[in-house]
Amino acid sequence: MNSIAVFCGSSIGASEAYKEGAILLGKELAKRNITLIYGGASVGVMGTVADTVLREGGKVIGVIPTLLEEREISHKHLTELIVVNSMHERKSKMMELADGFIALPGGPGTLEEFFEVFTWNQIGLLQKPCGILNINHYYDLLIGLFDHMQNEQFLQPQYRNALLVDEDVTALLDKCAAYVPPAVKTYQTNK
Repeated sequence: MNSIAVFCGSSIGASEAYKEGAILLGKELAKRNITLIYGGASVGVMGTVADTVLREGGKVIGVIPTLLEEREISHKHLTELIVVNSMHERKSKMMELADGFIALPGGPGTLEEFFEVFTWNQIGLLQKPCGILNINHYYDLLIGLFDHMQNEQFLQPQYRNALLVDEDVTALLDKCAAYVPPAVKTYQTNK
């Protein structure tokens, strides 16, 4: 893996654990010489992971739409900052640049970005690992929802199993590196 897109909050969150987890991820990305692709902000969990990768000598590419360039306070010291016209272009560019995706704690925007890449993997538009770094059990309820989707037969087991989850940065990155995509989703007709 040469690059990983990280979806995460432009806020720092209520727990110091979120910042600490972002720092651990940033250090490990730099150590493995994996380029960070992210939303381009200098604030929140986003800024923390980017600052850490840069401080550790790694490469960081930010992708930010003009709408958010000032609001999210774009990072001025990145390896590269790509300014795009829309949120759709932002996601498209991040998908193009990244070899995999990881969600850190964040809000609805983080989930929206992560769900899109996860869905695109199901239908075969992408075949890249999608992981959740479950810092401080932040995503326990979401992971439970994925299990519920599978139990209720709205998510096929191979796609539930393709969702990579770990609380440990090193373990999650190892899972991403070893990822083998499942077959493209098929459908059964209603009987």
